[in-house]
Amino acid sequence: MKYKNKVILVFTLCILPIICTSCQCKKKDTFSEAERFYASSQKVEDGKTQQSGDQTPVRTQTPVPTQTPTPTPTPTIEPTPQQPVKVKGIYVTGPKAGSGGMDDLISLVEETKINAMVIDVKNDSGEITYNIDNRTAKKIGARKKYVSDMPGLIESLKNKDIYLIARIVAFKDPILAEEKPELALRKKDGSIFRDKSGLAWVNPYKKEVWDYLLEISKEAAALGFDEIQFDYIRFSTDSAMKNVDFGKEAKDKTKEEVITEFTKYMKDNLSDLSVYVSADVYGIIINSEVDQKIVGQDYKDMAENLDYICPMIYPSHYADGSYGVKHPDLDPYTIVKEALSESVMVLEDTKAATVRPWLQDFTASWLSNHQTYDKDQIEAQIQAVEDAGYEEWILWNGSNRYTRLD
Repeated sequence: MKYKNKVILVFTLCILPIICTSCQCKKKDTFSEAERFYASSQKVEDGKTQQSGDQTPVRTQTPVPTQTPTPTPTPTIEPTPQQPVKVKGIYVTGPKAGSGGMDDLISLVEETKINAMVIDVKNDSGEITYNIDNRTAKKIGARKKYVSDMPGLIESLKNKDIYLIARIVAFKDPILAEEKPELALRKKDGSIFRDKSGLAWVNPYKKEVWDYLLEISKEAAALGFDEIQFDYIRFSTDSAMKNVDFGKEAKDKTKEEVITEFTKYMKDNLSDLSVYVSADVYGIIINSEVDQKIVGQDYKDMAENLDYICPMIYPSHYADGSYGVKHPDLDPYTIVKEALSESVMVLEDTKAATVRPWLQDFTASWLSNHQTYDKDQIEAQIQAVEDAGYEEWILWNGSNRYTRLD
């Protein structure tokens, strides 16, 4: 089956699971636990820093253009009907997509059950991974030529029946925040908020940010992506957020309300392109009101305004004792099964999005009690997805080194 010109918007509600301490997720100090995990989830792999959780891409290559490239023209494509695909996917960074290493990932798709790729279009550094024809992106210096010929890449992958998802990071955008400080999160003293890594975030309450993301999404749809996936569709979990002034727009609107409104806005404005809309979310927010309020992700409300919702259920991201498991990383089946069983209950009797979880395909070497994640651990998670009643999943590995499945 060929998937012609149908974009599926995936709002990556990146679920760097704010650490769950019990199966009921009732915590008195959820925020501090989330912060401790965020700080500890940095790892160094083969000399490259890779942060798990919100799916931070690892730059394996950074091409340096010798001259200003010509912007990639956006073709005019008439949307055509498309049947939903039962996705079994992998994540691909911009640098990997634009390198010779992409051939290995294509072979993985051709030789295994994998049938989809989530490719960075806008990453969590704020970079557009190809030379997009967008005035704002050009003005703020966000365009990078990691993929020199995005239309050609898409065409070649579609010819191989690979389902394509464009990953677009939403509110973690240090480039836009620094170049247009009026759109940045600001502290009560007027200074720009920066997280523990020194990175600025844009303010989810600013409509101008929404429109910038919508422009990028429409460009990706026109290029031929089957789906658009929004990641970091949330507020920062940094402890310094308590000092942030969200502005007059936030006077009568909660974090959950504005994130849900953003989700609906994107789906409404992209529906005329015949696209599916999805978002990544923290796995722990499925059944935890405390965590929902921190990040602004209401699982049920978001699911009612999406085609797909993608909770990140990485066993390594759950606190010891979660769901009665002493060390979650050592029991991937139970963690994934219990989290998705909660999803079934929360979304019961609602007209909600299809659930498509992110699964762990990396070894959490920073944990004292961890194991090497190989075929057995990946298959255990997939079995848990199926036993919970779901059919789709995506594997996450920031370095794009994936376990070969049958």
